[in-house]
Amino acid sequence: MATPAAQQRVAVVTGASSGIGEATAKTLAGLGFHVVCVARRADRIEAVARELGGTAIVADVTDDAAVEALADQLDRVDVLVNNAGGAKGLEPVADADLDNWRWMFETNVLGTLRVTRALLPKLIASGDGLIVTLTSIAAFETYDGGSGYTAAKHGQGALHRTLRGELLGKPVRLTEVAPGAVETEFSLVRFDGDQERADNVYRGITPLVAQDVAEVIGFVASRPSHVDLDVIVMRPRDQAPWGRWNRRAD
Repeated sequence: MATPAAQQRVAVVTGASSGIGEATAKTLAGLGFHVVCVARRADRIEAVARELGGTAIVADVTDDAAVEALADQLDRVDVLVNNAGGAKGLEPVADADLDNWRWMFETNVLGTLRVTRALLPKLIASGDGLIVTLTSIAAFETYDGGSGYTAAKHGQGALHRTLRGELLGKPVRLTEVAPGAVETEFSLVRFDGDQERADNVYRGITPLVAQDVAEVIGFVASRPSHVDLDVIVMRPRDQAPWGRWNRRAD
């Protein structure tokens, strides 16, 4: 494990092997943090960490023992970015796939709970901790076919917002970042690798990209300790609330 320089602040980013997580890890490294990159894919996470001069820890946020081992390896944590998560399927409630629902709750809700709970003592001990949780506009809205994902994201958001009150008076800030359409591997995972179906999600619009979200997280992490940015909702210009889109003809 790479060792941070003396007094260097440490940021832990889950799901850092690609997409928003990878972009966030790079952004935080650029701000001077020693970044601990956490993900399941060893080859990807090790390559990202090497590029940043950070630390790679292979861990699945749905695995209790792996999360405990992650916490045991860290002496200091100043920033936690709960980014690991995702969606599976787009079935109506009547046809809900229970395995997909279990995966979404284990990853988005319980994964966030496991990592936050494990690292919270170190975040408090830092004297100026920050927890950033990546939810989604799905934490505030619903849409047909998205019940499993929106339910999980509502749960994740409730967890994060509850912690904001429970930690009042502690030296930890909490920010929820809720993006709309971001073109990453998200839709490819949701549709089991169906590239054409994933591409159709972004057809006719200009979506956000991972770097857009990472720059917002970098801004949050660089605010002075008395400033707490509670909730940040961000969407592409082509997306309005409640599933409304400005789709241009191809």
